[in-house]
Amino acid sequence: MTERTAWTDLRDQRMAEPGAAEAYEAARLAFELGRTVRQMREARGWSQSALARAAEMTQSAVARFEAGGTVPTLPVLERLARALNADLQVRITPRAPAA
Repeated sequence: MTERTAWTDLRDQRMAEPGAAEAYEAARLAFELGRTVRQMREARGWSQSALARAAEMTQSAVARFEAGGTVPTLPVLERLARALNADLQVRITPRAPAA
């Protein structure tokens, strides 16, 4: 009989692999961006198709983006922001120095 691995142990093993933390962070950012766009779209009462038309994209591209399934390029973010009458702000800010 094989030994079962606890989820937390498996997660810790995966996160220790090279590049895992960066991939996790990229996925988190993609999800957050998608959620924000979905909330803005829904606040306007728009369907994904309506947003896609306004942003000159396909409905399936909007759906993938909103689900966090893609990491968007800056031009895509600009088109979505313009379609939603929003400002796109990309910033790099210094971190607080380590204590």
